[in-house]
Amino acid sequence: QVQLVESGGGLVQPGGSLRLSCAASGSFFSISKMGWYRQAPGKERELVALITTGDITNYADSVKGRFTISRDNAKNTMYLQMNSLKAEDTAVYYCKIEFRFSILTPLRDYWGQGTQVTVSS
Repeated sequence: QVQLVESGGGLVQPGGSLRLSCAASGSFFSISKMGWYRQAPGKERELVALITTGDITNYADSVKGRFTISRDNAKNTMYLQMNSLKAEDTAVYYCKIEFRFSILTPLRDYWGQGTQVTVSS
């Protein structure tokens, strides 16, 4: 069993910054792709950023140049540095991590509990 714990959300003024963290714990063989998603009220959940085991990153067009995803493999932790925040970034942010539990088993996705990010003056 694995557990993902998110932290770092909160209320920030437009133009401000926040750093989200997603820490994985438990028993697993390896971690593959990691990603951040968000869901605003009345909208579907959308991809914000992805990072692979080779540190290849991919971003939604709406956050390119403002957000940076990173990972610390030694700590099984992923981060999302969010700069120049806008009101439209307001959402619940979720992390998703792909785990492998043995060399023979397929990847399985696990989601964090979500953390609220509110951008408002």
